[in-house]
Amino acid sequence: MPENLVRLKERLARLKRLSEVSELLGWDQQTYMPEGAAASRGEQSAVLSQLIHDTFVSSETADVLGAAEQEIAGADPDSDDVRMLAVVRRDFDRETRVPSDLVAELSRHQAVAHSIWVRARKENDFASFAPALEKMLDLTRRRAEALGYTEHIYDALLEGYEPSLKRSEVAAMFAGIKPALVEMTRAIGASARPVDASLLHRSYPTEVQKSLTLKLAEEFGFDLKRGRQDEAAHPFCSGFNRDDVRLTTRLDPNYLGQGLYATLHETGHGLYEQGFTVEYDPTPLGTAASLGVHESQSRLWENMVGRSRNYCVHLFPQLQAAFPGALGNETTESFYRAVNRVEPSLIRVEADEVTYNLHIMLRFELECELLTGELKVSDLPEAWNTRMQAYFGITPPTDSEGVLQDVHWSAGLIGYFPTYSLGNVMSGQLWHAVRRAHPDLEEQIRRGQFAQLLEWLRANVHRYGRKYSPATLIEKATGEPINSRYYLEYLTAKFSEIYGL
Repeated sequence: MPENLVRLKERLARLKRLSEVSELLGWDQQTYMPEGAAASRGEQSAVLSQLIHDTFVSSETADVLGAAEQEIAGADPDSDDVRMLAVVRRDFDRETRVPSDLVAELSRHQAVAHSIWVRARKENDFASFAPALEKMLDLTRRRAEALGYTEHIYDALLEGYEPSLKRSEVAAMFAGIKPALVEMTRAIGASARPVDASLLHRSYPTEVQKSLTLKLAEEFGFDLKRGRQDEAAHPFCSGFNRDDVRLTTRLDPNYLGQGLYATLHETGHGLYEQGFTVEYDPTPLGTAASLGVHESQSRLWENMVGRSRNYCVHLFPQLQAAFPGALGNETTESFYRAVNRVEPSLIRVEADEVTYNLHIMLRFELECELLTGELKVSDLPEAWNTRMQAYFGITPPTDSEGVLQDVHWSAGLIGYFPTYSLGNVMSGQLWHAVRRAHPDLEEQIRRGQFAQLLEWLRANVHRYGRKYSPATLIEKATGEPINSRYYLEYLTAKFSEIYGL
């Protein structure tokens, strides 16, 4: 192997391991860290983040990267090494624009702001979180300005989560799917076949939920020798590397749907993380192609598998055995309809498939206005409630159920939300492709057999990691450019049958 390429890989491997330590600190903060440790955790995170950033953007990295590029000039453009160098070059050119002290300050404030948010959400106290959000927005604007953009400040942030995607393209995507979703929502609201979801709101002991959801994750193919599940205020998945993937869920003793589908969702993320090619670890290729691709995996397993009638045939007997008091007199069909009820709701992570993207549109619009200064933080709760009323016909009774519900802004993840909707679109396209490849897939799911689905995803999505751009990856897997046709067809077919449209 060329000498400088070896040197670069060794350097990147050390940086990757440092990043894993930094991410482990973040996981610990959201699961087990005592609240009083937030300030010291912020300092720890700041030191690590600055060290990683400074090492990566150093002249030593620039020299060895340039030398490695010269060494493999003329090599197969589709080879792993050529693809890896392209990824490193993109990241290097992007991160060299950001001042080191800003990286440290952002990391420090993320740790502090997260703890403030957890408390504010618990106590329904937006005013206590507002100063932390103001500072986060200021730091984020500084980062965006340092990164640079040509059209809109939002583009600089979005690029970090979804390479090459522009705010204007996100707006066009929403404009393309919104009419169909609004029409479907109205038709369902007028349906003569309403759905009763009250069975989900009975007594479901959390200890039983905890063991059952872990079993379901393992059934999907999640390797518990290389992963675990814990609880957090906001469910998430942390993949430090393919051999250490942490899921979290949020359990409610009086709402089965929350913990159950949070686990299935995060398991989708976890399966992706565990499926990267082993040789890619610890190179930059051993990470996700984008957050949109990541979300396509979680939404596919949560919704297209987990909320399907065939999966409910497999799942419901297990639920009935675990919770005989709550579900003893129910049927698979009543459960299937309950978990697919369409109704405007307050909480994004509990939203149904039809209205979910409206939650993302709301956040996307507010983020853009906050970044440009068109909307002040002090006016954010009112703006949130006004749009909830306009989009859903409901107003959150508390800020905890409204503007404080998501973890993202406290963590500085501004520009992240559109990847959820992009992931939905991708999931529909991938689902169509895998069903075409395996016509008996749904019967397999009915029998609780998921290996063939996971194998197809591993072969066509997971193993590539970051080798290909999201657009290239999806086209290779499905034979078509990214488009919303199959996602909308899936929603139309499923909910027309449920609601008799």
